[in-house]
Amino acid sequence: MLARRIDLSNLLAIALTAAAAAYVGWKISQSPEQAVQFAFNGLSVGAVYALLAIGFTLVYSTVWYFDLYYGAAAALGAYGVFYLRSQETLGGLYAVNSIVVNALFAAVTAGVVAWALYESIYPRFRSRFSRPVLFGIGGVLAAGAGIYTGFVLSNPTGLHLVLSPVIALGFASLATLVLYQVYLSVFSGRVLQGLVVGTGAVTAVLGAYCAYLIANTPDAKLYLSWGVSCFLAGVVGLAFYRGLYVYMRARSQSPLIMLVASLGILLAITALTSIVFESTPRPLPEALGNTPWTIAGATIKGFNVFTVGVAVVGFLLLLFVLKRTSFGKADRAIGDDELVSKVVGINTTTVIAVVFFIGAMYAAMAGILSGHDTAIQPRMGLLLLLKGWIASVVGGIGNLNGAIVGGFVLGMIEQFGIWDLAGEWRDVISFILLILFLSFWPKGLLPRK
Repeated sequence: MLARRIDLSNLLAIALTAAAAAYVGWKISQSPEQAVQFAFNGLSVGAVYALLAIGFTLVYSTVWYFDLYYGAAAALGAYGVFYLRSQETLGGLYAVNSIVVNALFAAVTAGVVAWALYESIYPRFRSRFSRPVLFGIGGVLAAGAGIYTGFVLSNPTGLHLVLSPVIALGFASLATLVLYQVYLSVFSGRVLQGLVVGTGAVTAVLGAYCAYLIANTPDAKLYLSWGVSCFLAGVVGLAFYRGLYVYMRARSQSPLIMLVASLGILLAITALTSIVFESTPRPLPEALGNTPWTIAGATIKGFNVFTVGVAVVGFLLLLFVLKRTSFGKADRAIGDDELVSKVVGINTTTVIAVVFFIGAMYAAMAGILSGHDTAIQPRMGLLLLLKGWIASVVGGIGNLNGAIVGGFVLGMIEQFGIWDLAGEWRDVISFILLILFLSFWPKGLLPRK
């Protein structure tokens, strides 16, 4: 019976592939220019789906339940850019800034920073300093992070000035860390003190120069708002995990409970977004210019090329982290067996929290790219979430390689599928594809090994 089912699935796959190839070949022969246009549109839309699927897959392959918050994260990313840059849209008609919203995100950031300090700094220094001293320092740092977040959100017109010191500090710290690791490997663990001090001075100067460049580039505000929005979406995702999911997982081992809880979060955030911004679709400012290119008779925007590049680079970066770093090894170990990972000393709560943070940032970036290409509206997160999930199913649930493949495949099938149909049929085609894969190829194109 099983062999017959496998044969049927293979025959159906061959038949559908041959039919699709014949249809596409026929349409290409009729209009090559339009075929190029549909192919590029499919890559652009598929890149957004791939980013969502990558974040979705990262979390699912670690904790093995579906977190629907990532639909809300996509909407938060898009609306975060609108919130910070709305004064640049249609002459400031949609300018909006709320002290309540700013205070809420400031409080969430302060709480997340306090928890991060408690998990990372407190265990290392509790033998050297008293508990009140450590808690006092941690409280000051957390409060400072929250106040700074509120200040950033309250000053969108000076975003390039407000963020330049933090970017300089982050750049200098990262450069110093990288060079320090290089020195350790070159000198076999021996560190030349003068060389390290000199390197620190050089990276500090480079960081200051970076801050100077950003502070004198007002056009960078839009792209800085991308970073702020992705960061806030990640912080909210981490806060939900540490403040809610951890306790729910401890009390219930059922993935259904987590699914329902995350669905409630998605609906609540969607409703709050509608309250703050209303349900009217909103445009985002033009990014990377709006001059189209004409290639092989197709009209191509530079921003769409950029979208494809972001998806590919994001995939390669995450693949490197998971395959080549200790964090990636810990994450894969947790995905294989969380209880054994705890036994061998892996801080599973911290690792999973970072995974939720990264996944939410990918989803937010997908929402931002989608919003710049079309428009934003509060329920956009639900539809993007569904498309990301379909891409994961098509590519292979739990497989990072399958996530990016599934995203691009879904985008191409959607675009070529509506060649002779209205655009509204695109979602119908996606769900038909989902039903086919769940019925005949539930492991996807690239099954997880």
